[in-house]
Amino acid sequence: MGMDGTVEYLWLPPGAKPPERACSPYRAIVAVEAAVEADWQAQVSDWLVRSGCRYMMAWGIECSGWDDAVDMASLEGEGADFVVTTWHDRDTLAEVFAFCAIAQHPTLALPHTLVLHVAGVADRARVLAGVQGAVAAGA
Repeated sequence: MGMDGTVEYLWLPPGAKPPERACSPYRAIVAVEAAVEADWQAQVSDWLVRSGCRYMMAWGIECSGWDDAVDMASLEGEGADFVVTTWHDRDTLAEVFAFCAIAQHPTLALPHTLVLHVAGVADRARVLAGVQGAVAAGA
């Protein structure tokens, strides 16, 4: 399985409202390169769960807090499916992509991957640089 489906990059500056999403269910890598307010983190975590995220891997600044926030959102949601969450505070982003390539939900196929980049500046090319290697290794 792995990341053989689509990989989408979404830059979300701290405080911004997440867009509507129609691609469900999916896995998400939340790459955090900016500190955020707890209320906004909770809103984005709720959005992840509501929009169909069923496997969330957090990396970067306070990534364990993102893990907790998505766990809380999945518990509080109405009829929300089980969301697997992990945090990777000692891994490189490339290592998280490699993990994502083999990560599987216990009951759902997740062909789509969202890379949610929480940062002051968008940097699609740099953030996605590790995807090609991970996809090739997982193929």
